[in-house]
Amino acid sequence: MSYIDGFLVPVRKNKVATYRRMAAMAGKIWREHGALEFRECIADDVKWGKRTSAQRQAENRRDRVLLLHHLQIARRSRPHAKVMKDKRLAKMMDLKALPFDAKRMIWGGFKTVVAF
Repeated sequence: MSYIDGFLVPVRKNKVATYRRMAAMAGKIWREHGALEFRECIADDVKWGKRTSAQRQAENRRDRVLLLHHLQIARRSRPHAKVMKDKRLAKMMDLKALPFDAKRMIWGGFKTVVAF
């Protein structure tokens, strides 16, 4: 079974184009290093809950949209080491250069248990 890395991040609406350009470049690099699938998805139907919700968890604001990153790899460690050493991503690793507040990012790795 494959492995999924995912994160949810609030991005200012006026920074979405910058984020998309960054993600497109990162996606190509991940695919070169063995990722099976790379997706970036913008929130379309993510309501604000009274007590819990993705919006609240990410401490989102009304001037931002949530983006969901989905990366599918064969095994957890295979492409990560290569991607993290790739010089093309060095600028993206600078927290000050990111088009979002990394402190609000929610992330995790998931083992696939059911797939069709």
